[in-house]
Amino acid sequence: MESQVNTIRSRTPGPPVEAAQRRARIAGVWFVLTFVFSIPAVLLYDPVLNDADYIVGAGADAQVRIGALLEILTAIANTATAVVLFPILKRQSESIALGYVGTRILESTVIVVGVVSVLAVVALRQDLADGGSADAVPIGRALVALKDQTFLLGPAFCAGFGNGLLLGYLMYRSGLVPRPMALIGLIGGPLACATATAVLFGAYEQQSPVNFLFTAPEIVWEVSLGIWLITKGFRPAPHITETARKATQEPDTA
Repeated sequence: MESQVNTIRSRTPGPPVEAAQRRARIAGVWFVLTFVFSIPAVLLYDPVLNDADYIVGAGADAQVRIGALLEILTAIANTATAVVLFPILKRQSESIALGYVGTRILESTVIVVGVVSVLAVVALRQDLADGGSADAVPIGRALVALKDQTFLLGPAFCAGFGNGLLLGYLMYRSGLVPRPMALIGLIGGPLACATATAVLFGAYEQQSPVNFLFTAPEIVWEVSLGIWLITKGFRPAPHITETARKATQEPDTA
């Protein structure tokens, strides 16, 4: 009788499965939050990024500061997605999972550098408010150019390599999400890196329709992954079910 109970327990999804699904939904929320924070931040940055004389002009400092706060939250959400998923992803490949975490941290670091450059423009504009100097305009433009490059190196290169290639591979091999969906990441990630390289070498502008076209698959992958994890969680892949069996199985003493 006790042997039968043990067999039933070993086949019943236990707390490890529930914990994994809870982790999936938390990761999905963080993925969605990266878009919730980052998209408004870009819009709020418009005055400082598109006004060459912002540093000596009237300014919209409060608006820009809100955008900076949202980007800091974006950096936190980026890192959180990798940290939350790491215990699950490492069961497929610990080295690649570590690479994913490292890439997300690097992306967040680059984003914060861009935030600092924008806040520096705001601080200098306030210092010059009583008597603006045309000599400060090149400084402001240089800081804005730095911000533009952080967007290219962070959300473009790092996200394409980390979220697209590394995470796409881990999700595809593990079967934690539908493989056709993970395939979008495997395709979109290299495309995002390729178009970022083209922008880096001046083939076209970062805001061009061509760049958006090649970045779109990566965006679709990240959005669909976040929504899937929130609504569906992980699929019953061996990484989840086998762990549950090992955790619930007890020695047969019958």
